[in-house]
Amino acid sequence: MDLFPLYITVKVSLTATIVTVAVGLVLAWVMAKRDFWGKSIVDVLIMQPLVIPPTVLGYYLLTAFGRSGRLGGFLSDTLGIELVFTWKGAVIAAFISSLPLFVKPARAALEGVGSELEDAARLLGKTELQVITTITLPLAWRGLFAGAVMAFARATGEFGATLMIAGNIPGLTQTLPIAIYDAVQAGDYATANLLVGIITLFSFTVLFIANRFSRVRF
Repeated sequence: MDLFPLYITVKVSLTATIVTVAVGLVLAWVMAKRDFWGKSIVDVLIMQPLVIPPTVLGYYLLTAFGRSGRLGGFLSDTLGIELVFTWKGAVIAAFISSLPLFVKPARAALEGVGSELEDAARLLGKTELQVITTITLPLAWRGLFAGAVMAFARATGEFGATLMIAGNIPGLTQTLPIAIYDAVQAGDYATANLLVGIITLFSFTVLFIANRFSRVRF
């Protein structure tokens, strides 16, 4: 049994989740705590990956990061970074796909932190960074954790966009969902059933542990 799809899926999902939390936390904070022109447009753009077909998202990514694209050409020719048909491309697909699932609960959690406590901390001389790290984030951690778990679960199951930008290269970019698709196409239902069982159990375990952990009271 080739376990590479499981390995690359975990690698891609963990990396994508770290990037999602780092970028999504900034976006969620800005959307929750700041008012600016075009905020509704930014909100729609963040949520867009939830509603457009994954293959369309993959096409946009392929166009942007391919060598013929300006960004992809710059990364390739200037920095020597290749993203298309690599596991890094799969990370980008998983990151974009899972970002809305982190930002939405994270934003709600940050909005739920009362401004009174934050203002009181500012009056006591706390800097904005200290207010965020000592007041806002500790009070909003449950929503942030829930968002991170949902992002990880979404990254684990990403298929369409990953197939478009990373391809289906056994031993290089073939994640579990793509390996399942390959097995079904080849009529190898024994392998398909095994892989389906693995990813189902894996996803269930992650969500179950997260649910139990989020109920812990201190």
